[in-house]
Amino acid sequence: MRLDELPTSDRIEDRRGVPGGRAGLGIGTVVVLGLIGWALGIDPRLLIGGAEMISGVNQTQQGPANPGSTGTPSDEMGHFVSAILGSTEAEWTEIFARSGKTYNPPTLVMFSGSTQSGCGFAQAAMGPFYCPIDQKVYLDTSFFQDLQQRFGACNGSKSCQFSEAYVIAHEIGHHVQNLLGLLPKVQEAQKAMGEAEKNSLQVRVELQADCLAGVWANHGQAKWQFIEPGDVESALQTASAIGDDRLQKQAQGYVVPDSFTHGTSAQRSRWFSTGLRSGEVASCDTFRTEGL
Repeated sequence: MRLDELPTSDRIEDRRGVPGGRAGLGIGTVVVLGLIGWALGIDPRLLIGGAEMISGVNQTQQGPANPGSTGTPSDEMGHFVSAILGSTEAEWTEIFARSGKTYNPPTLVMFSGSTQSGCGFAQAAMGPFYCPIDQKVYLDTSFFQDLQQRFGACNGSKSCQFSEAYVIAHEIGHHVQNLLGLLPKVQEAQKAMGEAEKNSLQVRVELQADCLAGVWANHGQAKWQFIEPGDVESALQTASAIGDDRLQKQAQGYVVPDSFTHGTSAQRSRWFSTGLRSGEVASCDTFRTEGL
């Protein structure tokens, strides 16, 4: 992935190294807890927003967040995150403007271990997530190492960059959904639903965010030609690696479809590809289609 022409963003709070108040769990621990949760029919909401606080409207602030520093971080990872965030700001500003709307970009919080969010306590084991209350994306970049080392989602730091960009763009997709008024409607609808129905609706939310990540990639490629050979394949490999069916199969040896919250490997790959091919937000309507 080429980053040299991408605009950078200073809408970053760098809380790495700032104490978060409580120690976070490791991914391995969460997988074990997830196995127990699935066995009991409880949704553990693992990985890539597995604990995304999409239902954050029911959460309360857990005390003041640690401020850290603001602006574009000077290290390599900070520059990478800034470039991806900057490119999403540029593209979504243009896409919204074409429809006569204004895009208000979110802030991205980089943290290590744990921190506070507007939706409550955040820790690395939750994976990246978007909080609609404070309109911030929370990212512990050690999650990228887990994608490579534990789940084999991509091979090597260079080939993984576009996959990591997809992860960030997915979370920005939730912000887009929030600005369009979709998340509040989903949250309201879920209040009257049973667990299986809630999960089914949540899958549609997540698959749409995958598709919106693809829309960003389509527009970004047209403008900056940042996709290099193997990048798309790597991103699709990542989408497949974090499908509910694959994660459950790895954790417990079988799958429980009613507990899916993000979609299967095939679905995640398909919807990211849909957005990447079309570049159209209209192609991402996962709520009106029967066949996901």
